[in-house]
Amino acid sequence: MMRMKKVVSLVLITALLLVLAACGSKENSNSGSDNTKGEQVKLTMVESLSSPKRTEFLKQSIAEFEKQNPNIKVELISPPLESADNKINQMLAAKQDVDVLEVRDITVAQFVNNSYLESLEPYVSNWADYSTLSISALTMAKDINNTAYYIPYGIYQRELFYRTDLFAEKNLKVPTTWEELYEVGKALTDPSQNKYGYSFRGGAGAEQYMTQIVQDYNGSNVNPGDSVFNNDGSTIFSTPGAIEALELYKKIYKEISPPDSANWAFSEQVQGFTSGTTAMLIQDPDTIESIATALNEDQWASAPLPTGPDGVSHFVLGSAGWGMTSHSKHKDEAWKLIEFLSSPEQNLAFSKTAGIIPIHTTASDDEFFKVGAYAPYIEMANKPEQFVGVKPFTNYKGYQLYKQAGTEKGQAFLFDRVSAEDLAKEFDEFWINEKANQ
Repeated sequence: MMRMKKVVSLVLITALLLVLAACGSKENSNSGSDNTKGEQVKLTMVESLSSPKRTEFLKQSIAEFEKQNPNIKVELISPPLESADNKINQMLAAKQDVDVLEVRDITVAQFVNNSYLESLEPYVSNWADYSTLSISALTMAKDINNTAYYIPYGIYQRELFYRTDLFAEKNLKVPTTWEELYEVGKALTDPSQNKYGYSFRGGAGAEQYMTQIVQDYNGSNVNPGDSVFNNDGSTIFSTPGAIEALELYKKIYKEISPPDSANWAFSEQVQGFTSGTTAMLIQDPDTIESIATALNEDQWASAPLPTGPDGVSHFVLGSAGWGMTSHSKHKDEAWKLIEFLSSPEQNLAFSKTAGIIPIHTTASDDEFFKVGAYAPYIEMANKPEQFVGVKPFTNYKGYQLYKQAGTEKGQAFLFDRVSAEDLAKEFDEFWINEKANQ
């Protein structure tokens, strides 16, 4: 009987060890892949910000990837730009066969909260090119919970565009501060000739520019990770600098910008600049191609952003990139595709095609980014204490309300229906409340 008990015990122990070993192997696997025998695998990839030129480039990159990985085939889905994010949401909610998808700075929080995205941390820890990602790319990759949920394929960051032909006529120097921008703009403004110094944005998206100048007038006090707040916990609208910034913001509109620019959005801003109505414009790099198409090389150039009184400028980081779905059945292969598309060589070529800032620091060695319209981005990147990249505050529940108020309340302020003090107080209280209910 004693011998029988020992045999039973050994059998139970052996079975238990086998179960634990099986569980351990599952826990240590991050691939979720069923391709253990080198069989043919099909990946489905969905893009959001599609365009003919960009999509064609992706198809060529995917063809090269498939050539290097003959056991993997990739289907690229390119929904219409206007409905792409909704389409992607529907596919994710239904857990359709999607392995790699385009993740944007305005969608990543939603995707993570709904458990649609796989953490890429186990993969990037073994990625050789991870060490060359720029600070901006790393910041955006880890925007949510300090965890890499996507690898940006590019960064959107503003710079100053100016009409060299109009500057030359007045023998003017490129401004380096907001005050200089205002003074130079005055010299370039002649309403009787429909000539103005600056392409103001008072319509949709106005809150971006108002926030930027207020941040600059808070200097190095701004918290880069929560950029409507200062490092001491106060909002950027609670300081004397905020009032000074708002007053200058109004002067820039009233004295050096077209009157109808109180309603201008992106397209009107760019059109004003390319038509010669305005001499200065602050915009993202995807504007470069439009300007280069409309103007000759000797008619325009670009420069770093203007700074506030303390010599500090802030730019909101924008990005999009490639992530992996949490329900993918081929995670190792999905990562292999993301890794390929995110390599320095592929990313450099994609950046030139899409008109965005590359994610790897090695891109600064490329002549394309050393000279011309992209050069100021490299210059600003080399001065991180002066030009500070800040995370967007789109994760706040009230962000859309702030966008709306930035236009409506901002226009009331421009037309003297609200004082700078009252506007600053209203936004100060708004963000304090948002923080408390986050």
